Amino acid sequence: MNPGAPLVSLRGVRKRYAGGTLALDGIDLAIGQGDFLALLGPSGCGKSTLLRILAGLDAPSAGSLDWADGKPQHDIGFVFQEPTLMPWATVMRNVALPLELAGMRRSEAEDHAATWLARVELAGFEHAYPRALSGGMKMRVSIARALVTRPRLLLMDEPFAALDEITRFRLNNDLRQLWLAERFTVVFVTHSVFESVFLAERIAVMAPRPGRIVQSFPVAAPEGRGEEFRTSADYAAQCRTVSHALSAAMEPAA
Repeated sequence: MNPGAPLVSLRGVRKRYAGGTLALDGIDLAIGQGDFLALLGPSGCGKSTLLRILAGLDAPSAGSLDWADGKPQHDIGFVFQEPTLMPWATVMRNVALPLELAGMRRSEAEDHAATWLARVELAGFEHAYPRALSGGMKMRVSIARALVTRPRLLLMDEPFAALDEITRFRLNNDLRQLWLAERFTVVFVTHSVFESVFLAERIAVMAPRPGRIVQSFPVAAPEGRGEEFRTSADYAAQCRTVSHALSAAMEPAA
């Protein structure tokens, strides 16, 4: 598939739950191969619901998902708000598990797991248990587990929201570098304007009740972003623009 070609297009996607709540209404969104898209919005605007529909964990009530090659993609990685690691298994076993479930021999799966643990700066922690890790380290394990299968699409549901600011900044830096190296497609849910502008190539701003996309922005920034960009006037200006759009999206309809 060509870089930037549509991986999946959502057309008129609506989600109404059995209790009557309309969570999403009229979502039109194209996600390109190799894209890094941030879904930005307040709590309750349907960001996580949209991610679940993309993952195939939930079905839309109306509308369609049109995948490349005409069929749903099964090579999808998911990083949740909590690391969701198996506490009885070592770091190595946690990361290798998706490969073994797919039929790979244990020794080969562990070789791949070791490679990805090194990529997320956890070499040397292969035999540690989750209880011995910090919150940031647990999230690194979760990211390695999601990427070990080399998914075409990586879905991330506010993965850094519970972390302290220093850890969050470092993980933002490292995730951006991983994306530059691998160019997997990312849909990243966040309620942080600053995080969305730092990480993403595009930002889709969502409004609540019902959830819908009200504005979309390209992020004009160098590919290799770091502290120089994070402290620049350009970064601050783009954050202001996106913040104004988010504020407008949260205003009650007239």
